[in-house]
Amino acid sequence: MQLKELLRGVEETISVEDLTQRLSTNQPLRIKAGFDPTAPDLHLGHTVLINKLRQFQDFGHQVQFLIGDFTAMIGDPSGKTVTRPTLTKEQVIANAQTYKEQIFKILDPSKTDLLFNSAWLSTMSAVDLLHLAGRHTVARMLERDDFSKRFKNNQPIAIHEFLYPLLMGYDSVYMQSDIELGGTDQKFNLLVGRELQKQYQQTPQVIMMMPLLEGLDGVKKMSKSLNNYIGITETPIEMFGKLMSISDGLMWRYFELLSLRSSSDLLQLKQQANEGRNPRDIKFELAHEIIARFHSESDALQSQNDFIARFQRNEIPENIVEVTIESLQPVQIAHVLKQAGLVSSASEGIRMIKQGAVRVDHQKIEDIKLAINVNTSAIFQVGKRKFAKISIK
Repeated sequence: MQLKELLRGVEETISVEDLTQRLSTNQPLRIKAGFDPTAPDLHLGHTVLINKLRQFQDFGHQVQFLIGDFTAMIGDPSGKTVTRPTLTKEQVIANAQTYKEQIFKILDPSKTDLLFNSAWLSTMSAVDLLHLAGRHTVARMLERDDFSKRFKNNQPIAIHEFLYPLLMGYDSVYMQSDIELGGTDQKFNLLVGRELQKQYQQTPQVIMMMPLLEGLDGVKKMSKSLNNYIGITETPIEMFGKLMSISDGLMWRYFELLSLRSSSDLLQLKQQANEGRNPRDIKFELAHEIIARFHSESDALQSQNDFIARFQRNEIPENIVEVTIESLQPVQIAHVLKQAGLVSSASEGIRMIKQGAVRVDHQKIEDIKLAINVNTSAIFQVGKRKFAKISIK
């Protein structure tokens, strides 16, 4: 039962036999996962791995949540075609603080050791670092796909980038990790940790690699830069709307990787779908679980009610943003939308109007040159999820 649940959604394990042996001891295991705080906010793609950590906790194991505040200042070269710019210590500290605030929405604090690798890496002497560097070869480093491609294309590889996998691997040695979790893009780094543990006469850690979650488009991995993400600090209404927008097929992928419900529960849901239950109602359950986790039960219920009101009864959601725009003359609608924060720019506003995605008091707007008169107050809508009550005075 424990092994089956822990392997759910895992892309690759090195090795299942080793994992089975570790679990058979019936002793709490040390489960490591490292996160470099390179950005302040987490999205649902990040939580795939954190959810797996929570599963381990539910089975009685201890999580070692490692914030790579030292290695973040180097920058993980995984998948990069150019050397990453380094972060300042101040940026790393600020981002790390937000991680601390966000992870305990999922993890059990009593079963979590929150660690910072600067505690041991910053105390290493030059001699220590040279000894560590001597445990790996340039040839092995160039086996990495990204390093190999850059080398063949005559693209620069900075020496400090070679140090990143070594330092990440040494974290496993210092922490004496039994199991390390990471994304599939981290395989090389995870294997370095396993190799270094052997060299330090430790039993090599089991590696469990989680897949990269597809974004809202169902094709590319979830990413802020691709604008196909769901941030865990977004408003409940925004999260609910985005989750309801995913395809019915992608819904099962999200259930598998994001839900904390058991495998038997998910099988029951799939059976209900096969027997004719509306996929929308099953998607309601997914959205409810996720929003309750990152906000509250009442927020999840309110978001669902607002969604039903908007899309099934064509009503306006409660508690929409109210915006006042001061002007002595009529304001073109694209600029109204921008000033209210419903679009990022006036050009986007014009594009949304052309797409038929803009309404004022339920009326679709088609004139991109429409000017909104002074002393007007109305409900403006962009797309299916963005509303604001705007007054021009």
